Amino acid sequence: MLGADWTEGLVLRYGAFYGPGTSMAPGSEQVELVRKRKFPQVGHGGGVWSFIHVADAAEATVAAVTHGSRGVYNVVDDDPAPVAEWLPALAQELGAKKPVRVPRFIGRLFAGEVGVVIMTEIRGASNAKAKRELGWSPAHPSWRAGFAAA
Repeated sequence: MLGADWTEGLVLRYGAFYGPGTSMAPGSEQVELVRKRKFPQVGHGGGVWSFIHVADAAEATVAAVTHGSRGVYNVVDDDPAPVAEWLPALAQELGAKKPVRVPRFIGRLFAGEVGVVIMTEIRGASNAKAKRELGWSPAHPSWRAGFAAA
């Protein structure tokens, strides 16, 4: 497998955005699906997501452009979490009931194989390199407080 040394530029890999203007903003379609219990947990919900508040993403981008070295940086918060953890927490924050759980084969019918993999198998990312080399740290270190603030 190739490491980051093959890159000739600077690559920023962002986590799932939340905050103003995103699909996870208050009133957005995705948030409304969670509120209406139409965004289910697929299977065991073991897919681990990494999140990033849009303001933190902007700060990391500025840090990377101004003094980053070539390579790949994960721009995510400090708290990757499985769907089975963050989805019910988001529903609770919205004052909604706990999301329904559907088996993988049902999820595949509505979200396709990629959707099922994202909900059950994806792995979170570490921001250690971005923090160390860019001198950046997210103002919203966890989606837990970030969701509440958004």
